[in-house]
Amino acid sequence: MVRLGTGIGWRPEIANDIARLPGIDWVEVVAENICPDHVPDALRRLRERGTTVVPHGVSLGLGGAERPDPGRLRALAERAEALGSPLVTEHIAFVRAGGPLTASPAMEAGHLLPVPRTRDALDVLCENVRIAQDALPVPLAVENIAALISWPGEEMTEGQFLAELVERTGVRLLIDVANLHTNHVNRGEDPAKALDELPTSAIAYVHVAGGVERDGVWHDSHAHPVTQPVLDVLAELCARTTPPGVLLERDEDFPAAEELAGELDAIRAVTAAGGGAGTGAGAEGGTEAGARTGTEAGVAEVSVGASGAPDAFVPDAVRERLALAQAALLSALVGGTPPPEGFDRRRLRVQSAALTAKRASVVAKVAPELPEILGTGYRPAFARYADGRPMTGGYRRDALSFAEHLLADGRPENAAARRRLTLWWQERSGPAPLPSHPAARLARRVRLALSGGR
Repeated sequence: MVRLGTGIGWRPEIANDIARLPGIDWVEVVAENICPDHVPDALRRLRERGTTVVPHGVSLGLGGAERPDPGRLRALAERAEALGSPLVTEHIAFVRAGGPLTASPAMEAGHLLPVPRTRDALDVLCENVRIAQDALPVPLAVENIAALISWPGEEMTEGQFLAELVERTGVRLLIDVANLHTNHVNRGEDPAKALDELPTSAIAYVHVAGGVERDGVWHDSHAHPVTQPVLDVLAELCARTTPPGVLLERDEDFPAAEELAGELDAIRAVTAAGGGAGTGAGAEGGTEAGARTGTEAGVAEVSVGASGAPDAFVPDAVRERLALAQAALLSALVGGTPPPEGFDRRRLRVQSAALTAKRASVVAKVAPELPEILGTGYRPAFARYADGRPMTGGYRRDALSFAEHLLADGRPENAAARRRLTLWWQERSGPAPLPSHPAARLARRVRLALSGGR
């Protein structure tokens, strides 16, 4: 297994701080935010200094009922090659539902949602992971996610689910200890039990992140300091094995560099004190086992499924059952349909509100002019728009649809703001991409001013 050391999630907002932080061995970038032909200068300089860069995907949806999209796999592979990465990572989650398998409109969650820990879901996930492994130029590691909700009728614990996934595919694991803590608070799952059941030799690296508890629900915000309970879970993991890498994630409300350095020091202290006894399931192989192929690591060349027979293609009926279940859940969360039987309705409301808030935040990032034009009315207006309107074409399309919705309804009420929003929409809804040259941006600002927007 590649030894990564101590790292931090690279974000443009803290790029300068990261360049100055001591002891940063590697960084992780959100794969979808990087263009292989235009790597940001700050990231390029880190690579020139010898800093390892790992692309972290968020949109494959390996836990979804559909097979992975070849275009998304090609894009992830291109980023791994452009960054010279030793591995790539993704999530054990579904991010979209509906479509051909359900003969219903396609929907996007805009976030990572948990897969049911059932035999059907595991069969689908294993095949999807193998498809991804075949398409990628470097090893793949998959991450356990945080969840606000639990699926009814689950057949395995998280540790059992991950252990069998590794056994059947040889995939590596990205273990997020903050997510284990989240699932402890929200779903009553014991992090120590999950760690005991994990094949620790398959761990590629570890995520550590902050969150916040509200009304008995833990929100994995990546916008708060790392808490002691999360560090305690990291200590539990490090008592079992020495992880090849540990990374601090922060996505919003970035603190001063000194605070980031303090959190990194706390993480280093925990990992240094861990001892790495290697008592978890599968630990006897040590971290080197995960660096070899499935055959070299002692996993049969033809994986064996739960039935004892060699894995084959997942029958369409299995994918269809999973597709219907995931579409029913996502439709309840973002489309306003009744909750599927067996789910906690209160938790579904919390998850639905969280998805809307995340959607509004990301739209504000990809289209910052919208909150600028709408001011304090942006989030209430977006919440009304999103109610019962699932995202279907990504965040940029969502931003345009939001503007179209407002304008069709004669809003904003302020005439100058409405003119500005109209011009913004007109410039982005045509067939040609919006120019990014400074002169073009200046011309747009002049037109906004002449239209009465200033």
